[in-house]
Amino acid sequence: MKKLYKFLLNTLPRPLLIRLSFVFKRIAPLLYKGNKVACPVCERSFSKFLSYGSDIAHRENVLCPYDLTLERHRLMWLYLQQETNFFKDKQEVLHIAPEQCFHGKFKEQKNLNYLTGDLVSPLAEMHFDLHNIPLENDRFDVVFCNHVLEHVDDAMQCMRELNRVMKPGGWGIFQVPQDLNRELTYEDPTITSPEEREKHFWQKDHVRLFGRDYPEWLKRAGFEVEEFVTSKEFPDADIERYRLISKEILYIVRKKV
Repeated sequence: MKKLYKFLLNTLPRPLLIRLSFVFKRIAPLLYKGNKVACPVCERSFSKFLSYGSDIAHRENVLCPYDLTLERHRLMWLYLQQETNFFKDKQEVLHIAPEQCFHGKFKEQKNLNYLTGDLVSPLAEMHFDLHNIPLENDRFDVVFCNHVLEHVDDAMQCMRELNRVMKPGGWGIFQVPQDLNRELTYEDPTITSPEEREKHFWQKDHVRLFGRDYPEWLKRAGFEVEEFVTSKEFPDADIERYRLISKEILYIVRKKV
């Protein structure tokens, strides 16, 4: 069963996985009853989380069996709860490649005018190429674009487009896979096979691996950048219970006024 789960996770296209997950989430929680780990998004506890990731970046005990959050989703949710008025203030929000664990919750929030966009996701209301967002300048108070910029041909162009549609003074969260052992972001357009991309960039459909210079990319695109470091913000007990990554950095971007 474990081998089948891993095979399907790494083989099926993302839109199909999203559809299948609606069925899976009804069954999996029954198999993982317990109180050793907890998901702050669905507010449920389990004996453990599921495994997740490619062969190179495979991780145990990280995927919530109910709402399918990963470490990065739980970190973002905790940040929104503890550090922002996202759940209270009236805001125009653009969510690129909306995560299933957030989509329904954000859509139900009465304080948000919530718009979703993606190239192919069945959850998105609009379908477009992030290199050329078909929306007006200075529109959104908040923009989310997580684990997308490692997939696009021109990450800087996409960052500039996200900056363009954000209001001056607006803010956003643009998470990416980041190798903190690597100083500079690694790109090589000659690496085109899925197998080689997984080897070099951690996943078969990635075209780059961001290094510690990722915040400099964001600054060049016109953003101011703040760092929210997991190990500095949460005690070890919470990091373990929520199954966060202690070294993960959440980069909060703001558009200059």
